[in-house]
Amino acid sequence: MNSLKLSNMSPLNDPSFMFGVATSSFQIEGARGSRQDTIWDTFCLKKGAIADSSNGDTACEHVKYWQQDIQMIANLGVDAYRFSIAWGRVVNQDGSPNPEGLAFYSRLLDKLEALDIKAFVTLYHWDLPQHLEDKGGWLNRDTAFEFAHYVDIVSKEFAHRVYSYATLNEPWCSAYLGYEVGIHAPGLKGKQRGKQAAHNLLLAHGLAMQVLRKNSPKSKNGIVLNFSPSYAASSNEQDIAAAKLADEHFNQWYLRPILQGSYPDIIHSMPKEHRPQVEAGDMSLISQPIDFLGVNYYSRAIYQHCEQDGFKVCSPQSMNLTDMGWEVYPQGLVKLLTDLNKRYTLPDIYITENGAAIDDKLIDGQVVDNARIAYYKSHLDAVEQAIVAGVNIKGYFAWSLMDNFEWALGYKKRFGIIYVDYQTQQRTLKQSALAYQDMLLSRKI
Repeated sequence: MNSLKLSNMSPLNDPSFMFGVATSSFQIEGARGSRQDTIWDTFCLKKGAIADSSNGDTACEHVKYWQQDIQMIANLGVDAYRFSIAWGRVVNQDGSPNPEGLAFYSRLLDKLEALDIKAFVTLYHWDLPQHLEDKGGWLNRDTAFEFAHYVDIVSKEFAHRVYSYATLNEPWCSAYLGYEVGIHAPGLKGKQRGKQAAHNLLLAHGLAMQVLRKNSPKSKNGIVLNFSPSYAASSNEQDIAAAKLADEHFNQWYLRPILQGSYPDIIHSMPKEHRPQVEAGDMSLISQPIDFLGVNYYSRAIYQHCEQDGFKVCSPQSMNLTDMGWEVYPQGLVKLLTDLNKRYTLPDIYITENGAAIDDKLIDGQVVDNARIAYYKSHLDAVEQAIVAGVNIKGYFAWSLMDNFEWALGYKKRFGIIYVDYQTQQRTLKQSALAYQDMLLSRKI
């Protein structure tokens, strides 16, 4: 078995550095009948929207098998578990709390606490209740206030049991993929929508931060953003400019408002109909201090100049690709983290998602996923390099705990370190899970 073991001198061996695994509600929970319908339930009904025409109705049946799953997490030796709350499972359509849904998460939190596993709770991982989308979804400013109401219910109920709250997971995916290019729920298209959805999501983050400061002041409260560092396809000045422009649109557009209270300067050169409507006080709400920034990293993006938009994405320059077709490029994580550290005054950093989809096969009760182990090893080395370079990284979460519903790709892609047979719901630890477990347990000796 390939090893992930750390050297004795590694900063990742510091007892305060946290290792964890991560999941999200819609991708694993199933039990659709005990929650409100979401935009993803609706999107799954759209012909051609999901690669295998599947849905999240059953997924990994985590609501049924949660005790087994939490014990499986504990057996790995992790310090923390990152999971998300299904908004529509804990709040009814009229805004009242759903006691049954809240009780499910309360039992889960109690179990984590008993096992001494820190709970990292994500409050929004893309599963907007459909009734809110019917009123405009993230294009409607009121949705941000509905989100704050939901966060108020949850944070009062969960009290001291949550170590960390992330308001949103990857608002770029929600806004750009969902409202601008339409390949994620709710499947809307148009440049006039993307930045408005992004602004309302960031406003929701700001409003939620106020609620969390009041209801859960001892937890670490922040946000999770995804980053694909931008590289120029060549040394041509136009390609270099294209990469910078893409970075402003896709990376800095979400981080700069939070850390500095303003959108990138490109807002002034955008057509007026593409700019978000920003009301007085919005930016100060969005830019409240955060305790941590979650960084999700999978690969880099390469851009070249394009007359129409100023940039277009290029194919990977390497043949070392994951099953998603994404280039394995750990040095991009080092560059991303060190560049952000130079550009901004950063709070604590957690690598909240990092992992690889591999074409896994269960053979004789085993999944030999050496390519995933190599991916993790190279990216843990990258985290170590970034810490040595001065970036204040406090933890690392493997994405994901188990194979699950991979959004528009359905069940075709497997990111898990645990293999799921969706017919039987049998879980099998892959070689990557055993390597991760070996590394984590050896830290605790």
